[in-house]
Amino acid sequence: MSMAAAFTFAGGIGLFLLGMRLMTDGLKVAAGDTLRQILAAATRSRIRGLATGILITTLVQSSSAVIFATIGFVNAGLLTLAQAVGVIYGSNLGTTLTSWIVALVGFNLDLRAMAMPCIGIGMGLWVAFRQRPVGALGQAIAGLGLFFLGIDVLRDTFADAGSVDLLEAWADRGTLGLLLFLVGGIMLTVLMQSSSAALAVTLTAAAGGLVPLQAAAAMVIGANVGTTSTAAFAVIGATASAKRAATAHVLFNVLTAVIAFAGLPLLLWLVAQISSGLGLAGYIATSLAIFHTLTKLLGLTLMWPLTSRMVKWLEGLYRQHEDDDLKPRHLDRNIRSTPSLAMDALALELHRVNGIARDQATAAINAESVDGEALVHGLETLEALQLAIGDFVGGISGDEKESSIGDALAHALRVSQYATDVAERSAELVRLQARSRVDDEAIATAYDHLRAAAVELLGQTQVDSGHWDVAALKATREAFEDRYQTLKGQILRAGTVGTLPARRMATALEVMSALHRIVDQATKAALYLDRFLRYRSQTESSEDASAAAARTEAADAEGKESAEGKKEDRA
Repeated sequence: MSMAAAFTFAGGIGLFLLGMRLMTDGLKVAAGDTLRQILAAATRSRIRGLATGILITTLVQSSSAVIFATIGFVNAGLLTLAQAVGVIYGSNLGTTLTSWIVALVGFNLDLRAMAMPCIGIGMGLWVAFRQRPVGALGQAIAGLGLFFLGIDVLRDTFADAGSVDLLEAWADRGTLGLLLFLVGGIMLTVLMQSSSAALAVTLTAAAGGLVPLQAAAAMVIGANVGTTSTAAFAVIGATASAKRAATAHVLFNVLTAVIAFAGLPLLLWLVAQISSGLGLAGYIATSLAIFHTLTKLLGLTLMWPLTSRMVKWLEGLYRQHEDDDLKPRHLDRNIRSTPSLAMDALALELHRVNGIARDQATAAINAESVDGEALVHGLETLEALQLAIGDFVGGISGDEKESSIGDALAHALRVSQYATDVAERSAELVRLQARSRVDDEAIATAYDHLRAAAVELLGQTQVDSGHWDVAALKATREAFEDRYQTLKGQILRAGTVGTLPARRMATALEVMSALHRIVDQATKAALYLDRFLRYRSQTESSEDASAAAARTEAADAEGKESAEGKKEDRA
C-alpha cells in the first residue's frame, strides 16, 4: 500500500468514526428522555431487557453508549444486575446492524450520492436549530452522511489494493495464522475504540480481496473481544455495580469468542448454506455479516440458561469496594455526561449520606456512653463522601446544567454539608455529655424528654421512607423548639437562684446547644434533599400544588427557626 493509499485509508476510518460519534450523540440528545424511558422499561423481565438492548443499540448505533447507560441505571438502582445483563445481551446482538449496513448498502449503492445530501441537510438543521432537538437530529443525519462517506472511502481503498501475499500466507497457516488475525481484530478495535469501525474495515478489506474469508471471520471474532476494552477501561475506579455489569459484558463476548473460534469451520459451513439459500453466495461481505450475527446468536443461546448462576456469582464479586464506607456506592464518573442518570445516582448517594448522619445523631443522643471510634469513623465517612459528591457534581456535563438542574445540584451539595455538620455536632454532644451532670431531677427529666423529642424528629427526616411528610416534620420541629426554650429557661432560672452551680449551668447549656444544632442541621439536610428530589422529578411529573406550598412553607419556617435558635444560643 502506497503512502497516499495509507493516508486515504486513515481518512476513511476518521470519517467513519466521526460519523458514528455524531450519529450517537445527535440521536441521544434528540431522543431526550425517550431512550431513558425505553431502558427503564427493561426492568420488567430479562426478555424485555434483551429486546430493549437490541432496540436502543439499533437506534444510537453504539453498543458502548448503551452499555454505559445500562451501567448507570444499575448504579442508580433503576435496574438490577439480572435485568442489566439482558440489556447487555441485546446490545451485543443489536451491534450486528452495522455489519449488515456495510454489507448490503456499502457494496450495492452509490454511497457518495447518499452521503452528500445527508451531510448538507443535516448540517443545515444543526446550524439553524443548534440548541433544539431538531438541531440534534440534524447532527445525527450529518453523521449518517459521514458514516456512508467513510465506508465509501474504505471500499475504494481496498478495491485498489489487490491481494497481499503475506496475509494470504498467514491465513493458510492453520490455527496459528487464524489466531494472528483474531489478535489483529482485537488490536484494531482497541486502537479505534469502536468495534463497528473495526468491522467496517474487516468487511471492506475482505470484499476487496485483501483478506480471505476465514481470516476475516477470525478478525470479526477478535473485534467482538476488543469491544470489551471500552467497558473495561471505563470501570477503573468505578463502583462495584459498574464493575459487575462490565464483567458480564466481558464474559459474554470472551466466552462467545472462544466457542466461535473453536467452531469456526462449522460456523463458516453454516454461513455458506445460508448464503446459498438466500442467493447471496459469493458476496463475502454479506457472508461476514451472517457470520457476525451467528456468533452473537450462538453466544446468546449458550449464555441465556447460565445467566442466573452468572448473576449470582457476579454479585459475590467486588464486595471489598462495597464494604469500604469511605467510598461512594452509586457515583460513577462514566454517567456524569448523562445528567438524568447522574441525578438518579446522586439521589441514592444522598439518601445514604442522610441515613449515616441520622444514625450518628441517634446513637449520640440515645446512649450515655458511645463507641468513640464508631463516631470518628462515621464522621470520616461523611467527610469523604462530601468530597466525592462535590467532585461528582462538578463533573456533570456543563452543557446540560440548565437552571433547574443547577439548583438541584446546589441542594445536593447542601445536603452533604449539613449531614457532615450533624456528625460533627454528634461527636461534640458525646464529649459534652461525658462531663455533664445535673442533680436537679426536674431538669434531668426535662432533658430526657428533649432527647426523646430529638430522636423522634430524626426518625422523621428519612426522606426515602414511605412515611416522609414535611408537615409532620414541621410540627415535630416546632414541638421540639418549645421544649428546648422551656428547658433553657429552667436551667437559666436554676443558675440564677443558685440551685445549679454556674459551671454546671454553662455545661448544660452547651449540651442543649449541641443537641439543638443537631436537630437544626438534620432538618435542613432532609428539607434540601426533598427539594433536590423535587427538582429531579419535575420533568417527569407535575407536583401537587398544595404539597409544594406545604414544602415551601416548611422550608421558610425552618430558616426562620434556625436563625432564631442560633440567636438564642448566643444569648
